[in-house]
Amino acid sequence: MVLFDGVTVRYGAGPEVLRGITFTLAPGSFHFLVGASGAGKSSLLKLIYLAMRPAAGRVELFGRDVSVLGRADYPGLRRRIGVVFQDFRLIPHLSATDNVALPLRIAGVRETDIKRHVPELLAWVGLKDHLDALPATLSGGQQQRVAIARALMQRPKLILADEPVASLDPALRNSVMRHVEALNREEGITVVCSLHDLDLMKRYATRAVALREGKLVAEGKPEEFDLATLKSIYGDEAEFGFEAAS
Repeated sequence: MVLFDGVTVRYGAGPEVLRGITFTLAPGSFHFLVGASGAGKSSLLKLIYLAMRPAAGRVELFGRDVSVLGRADYPGLRRRIGVVFQDFRLIPHLSATDNVALPLRIAGVRETDIKRHVPELLAWVGLKDHLDALPATLSGGQQQRVAIARALMQRPKLILADEPVASLDPALRNSVMRHVEALNREEGITVVCSLHDLDLMKRYATRAVALREGKLVAEGKPEEFDLATLKSIYGDEAEFGFEAAS
């Protein structure tokens, strides 16, 4: 579904923020993207949702080489990707229903279809009693679930979640992650989740990709991330607070 082959990224004339990244994401996988702040996680996600192009190397998305695509090809591919941001990016003057419906209205979907599907999706994420609520009246966890519902509205094949639970308390983190896991398990949606929380990686991910200073330093099953591997990612054991696999 996603292939990176020797991918390098830089912003303008600045230094490389990703260097020689090579990995694949199989359909139906649940990948965690881990690494310290500044490791290049957000830049990698931007490549996948077509917010930027590599300076070198090849990115394939749904079997298509991104480097040869024209701008006219982007909307069709982006409709197959749902993105959940750390800061939610909800429109403050729109209700939960209208925030979720916004991508469909932009795409010209009929209002009768919107009115049928949006409430169903909000109910699925546990917000059936908050359809008309403005974002400011919702808790952080509820706002994040609205963001998840919005990302799902066009039935994507791939969900990218950039630090989706970093601002939430532990109970809310697990609640949100259970919803994301259900999408992967029940709907077969491929998930890439950028997170610092390695305990959540151990609990939910099927695979993990680790970055350090723009380089891929580990890739594999969560249980393969032993203490030596974690030190190669974070440097100092105190930084990650994770019970490594023995």
